[in-house]
Amino acid sequence: MTVTSMAMSQNIFVYDQQAGNPIPNVVVFNDNKTKTGLTSNLGIADISGFSENEDINFQHPSYVSISLTKNTITGLQFKVPLNGKLINLDEVIVSASRWEIKSSEIPNKIEQIKRKEIIFNNPATSADMLAIGNQVYVQKSQLGGGSPMIRGFATNKILMVVDGVRMNNAIYRSGNLHNVLQADVNSIESAEIIFGPGTNIYGSDALGGVIDFHTLTPKFNTCDKMIGTGNALARLSSADFERTINANFNLSNNSWALMTNISYSKFEDLRMGNMHNDYNQRHEYIDFVNGRDTIIQNTDPNIQRYSGYDQLSIITKIRHKFSENVDWDYSLYLTTTSAVPRYDRLLQPNNPNDQDSELKYAEWNYEPQQWLMNRLSINMHNNASFYDKAIITLAYQNVKEGRTDRKYRDDWLQKREEQVNIFSINTDFDKLIAAGNFIYYGLELVYNDVQSDGVKENIQTHESALISSRYPDGGTKFFQSGVYISYKRNFSSIPLTFLTGLRYSYVSLDSKFKDTTYYQLPYAAINISNGSLTGSAGLVYHPGDWQFNINLSSGFRAPNLDDVAKIFDSEPGNVVVPNENLEPEYLYNLDVGIIKKFSENAKLEITAFYSYLVNAMVRKNFTLNGLDSIMYDGELSRVQAVVNAGGATIYGASMIFNIKLFNNLALSTVLTTIKGKEDTGEPLRHAPPLYGGTKLTFEKNKLKMAVGVDYNTEISYKNLAPSERDKAYLYATDADGNPYSPGWWTLNYNGSYAFNEKFITFFEIDNIMDYRYRTYSSGITAPGRNFKISFRYSF
Repeated sequence: MTVTSMAMSQNIFVYDQQAGNPIPNVVVFNDNKTKTGLTSNLGIADISGFSENEDINFQHPSYVSISLTKNTITGLQFKVPLNGKLINLDEVIVSASRWEIKSSEIPNKIEQIKRKEIIFNNPATSADMLAIGNQVYVQKSQLGGGSPMIRGFATNKILMVVDGVRMNNAIYRSGNLHNVLQADVNSIESAEIIFGPGTNIYGSDALGGVIDFHTLTPKFNTCDKMIGTGNALARLSSADFERTINANFNLSNNSWALMTNISYSKFEDLRMGNMHNDYNQRHEYIDFVNGRDTIIQNTDPNIQRYSGYDQLSIITKIRHKFSENVDWDYSLYLTTTSAVPRYDRLLQPNNPNDQDSELKYAEWNYEPQQWLMNRLSINMHNNASFYDKAIITLAYQNVKEGRTDRKYRDDWLQKREEQVNIFSINTDFDKLIAAGNFIYYGLELVYNDVQSDGVKENIQTHESALISSRYPDGGTKFFQSGVYISYKRNFSSIPLTFLTGLRYSYVSLDSKFKDTTYYQLPYAAINISNGSLTGSAGLVYHPGDWQFNINLSSGFRAPNLDDVAKIFDSEPGNVVVPNENLEPEYLYNLDVGIIKKFSENAKLEITAFYSYLVNAMVRKNFTLNGLDSIMYDGELSRVQAVVNAGGATIYGASMIFNIKLFNNLALSTVLTTIKGKEDTGEPLRHAPPLYGGTKLTFEKNKLKMAVGVDYNTEISYKNLAPSERDKAYLYATDADGNPYSPGWWTLNYNGSYAFNEKFITFFEIDNIMDYRYRTYSSGITAPGRNFKISFRYSF
């Protein structure tokens, strides 16, 4: 909207001064509150009812309140900037029930990442975004990766959700997973991370927690006329020569809205740091020279050849209001990548017991990936007899994945490709049944159809031949369903909230082996069905500035196709085979938490948890037709399978402390410790070291700066999981010659300056000391000193 049209209608634009975003739901009122207003989704409010010299107050729970006269606002060209509070004491959470609930009414630990934080921190991917708050640990096997770890769990034991649709599918693996990158970070409005299995609306897979992404939504305006707004972003970084461009556009009136977001990123080979930990360096690599694989000495061992890739993401959404109480929206999501080198495999020595032996693989790539989703959602606010609000979500996803590998001086390139078609329906309802008493209930149905094939091609003669597929070549049908009901009561006589619920889940799998030429299995099909009843009960007591939480919960994960029927080399010298007798695993969890608010100036949050995993699904040595080793891709490999192996204990604690030192200066510290062991005493693979971060943030008007330190402690050989010990080539060596993961720390700087409400520049230096380090369990070394600069323009 132009300044002239704003002046004629006396509409004002209220925006975040550091991020440039419009701020909806800002309360606008005069001193005696006889005149009030509220900003729209586009940050617009009408102040024509206010007199020229009257003080107009602007108030929002996440921003510092201000008071301006209409004359002053005219001088600002009807644009009102607000500064965010350095410490937010109260949040509104969506992921815990699909409906907005105050954080003071939730017994679970939940982290919320807002759009403003995403814009300021400028993460390159959604995995990097999750690591911003130092509450989620992220592992990376390659540059185009990022596998979150939550409370000792990772990959298919964590549920990922995009706009209410389950992303986990039948082939989500137990190894490190990079599908989180399918959610384009530049399209994310907010993200919420639920820690632990403490909610009933999510079924199988949500053992460690839930990562719930909310992408940008089409925003209505308040008039009949179509109004267009948007943003453009360009970003460069030095460590991997990242080039990212992003643009989003919103066109709307008061009944129709259209939003489109497009992002493209290209990354070159990543440069590591130059100080400490020489074992991380890449001294040699394999290149195809004159028709022959040749080992090349790396002229710069800090450059990680080959690690670069590129990614394209597009989201388009259309939204329409049938009436004030009913609207629908249709969304189309598409994310594609180039081939992504599996960097840790490119480092793998041919002899796992001799790290100085020649490299094993000339090529190992995740082939170009594709994630396509169509989503239709109907939202109703009818206050009907059996619901007040309802959401019905229909979705179709098409996922294409592939892997290619070729050993050193082997002319045969092996390709294995998978395609998954996923159909889902979710219905969610809430109802106020009496003052302070709410129920939430719903249904989920998900169907997966999986196809898998394998072929090898000769790079010299271009011959081709069939090879074993990664999953059963006869196809797989995978079905998940669940019904849930939750109850919340806010007591009126005491500051107490009680939240409880139950969910019944049913999961079935039907998988067929068509061609048994490659491996003689003792069965031609695998049929599994499992059902489980899980629940939770929690209390939140919040007298004054205190909050005490306790939550008991159970979780359930049924084996998926990747657990049951995969044939694939998991690590050097081992091959995973199917196990038709695999059963579900169950988690029983206790959470306790204390939150103390010190007026408006500080907040302390301490959370502790204890979990016991029953019937744990873990990879162990196995036999196939009585054999403990078989030939796989021309190599004798030890047979392993995912089996139920007793139990495991996981426990830990986290501390978050935020304090406003001065009006414009705040200090924050986050610290997390997690321990996990199987009943046999062996450490759990996905229990990270003690980790955290401390940051000092300065905000004043158009300027924002932050200086922080991120840190990890060491994991000794004794505390290293057996599967990690088998990858000694990725770790440092201790005095006894055993692998271990060293501790590390980095010093980082972020800054932004808003020239006006339209143009903002961001400048960042990560790893200022140029420390060379590799995060625990990762295959690629972290970036060295990394300069980032980006420009954001709003229109």
